Amino acid sequence: MSEVFNGYERQYCDLSANLSKKCSSAVSLDGEQKKQKLSEIRSGLENAEVLIRKMDLEARTLPPSIKSTLLIKLREFKSDLNNFKSEVKRITSSNLNAAARDELLEAGLADTKTASADQRARLMMSTDRLGRTTDRIKDSRRMMIETEELGVSVLQDLHSQRQSLLRTGDTLSGVDENVGKSKKILTGMTRRMNRNKWTIGAIITALVAAIILILYFKLAK
Repeated sequence: MSEVFNGYERQYCDLSANLSKKCSSAVSLDGEQKKQKLSEIRSGLENAEVLIRKMDLEARTLPPSIKSTLLIKLREFKSDLNNFKSEVKRITSSNLNAAARDELLEAGLADTKTASADQRARLMMSTDRLGRTTDRIKDSRRMMIETEELGVSVLQDLHSQRQSLLRTGDTLSGVDENVGKSKKILTGMTRRMNRNKWTIGAIITALVAAIILILYFKLAK
């Protein structure tokens, strides 16, 4: 298994444990302390996303037998990260609700003097719009990250296919070279066979001529 992947995995596990503690402590906080803790948690989530992307890149460069096991781990890490995001969203929502209640109480007190029912309605609508805008920003960011991961995956697959084509080209070049050598060997053998034919023909001709001469001299006597 890749030592690089193991290093990223250890970092993620440490970060996950730290995030879990911070989420638990954030629930009991309020005011500026809670905002500070949520800011630390969001920073940790961004670091966790970076580690997951690094692990994904490293896993896709490994052999298929190892790659499949690591990708299963990655799915578990992504699920864990999504759980943290949901927890942060829940904590943030409760924080926003508390802030909204405080603002409504203040508006209610001021209403005895200057505020009106319309002002309170506008305040609630503004709070709702703020919540919806925040959700849209988070969804857009999540889609951007998923698109980036998909692009990285496609590039890795294309790289693997390119390497396979290069290896195939090298194999074909070796085959062509072997065919050329074999052709040269066959040509040399053909030439030697032709020379041997002429040599044997000359020997046979000489033997026939010698036999004819011998017969001629015997008959002449």
